[in-house]
Amino acid sequence: MSLNRQPHIPDPDGFYEQLIDAQRDLSDDQADMLIAKLALILANHIGDRAVLAEALQLARHNTLATPSQG
Repeated sequence: MSLNRQPHIPDPDGFYEQLIDAQRDLSDDQADMLIAKLALILANHIGDRAVLAEALQLARHNTLATPSQG
């Protein structure tokens, strides 16, 4: 199995809204912890180490390519 890079979430804007709503009224540290826990829950669901390694590499590459907002 390889990492699916095509749009695959029905109603992606709705999901993004849920993601933002889940972080509402949390401190920055709590919001970071929520995202980390979500990542670990989804990684466990995926379970394929090759797919997870590809996703980590892509996320890191995209993060390094994005100017910092701080």
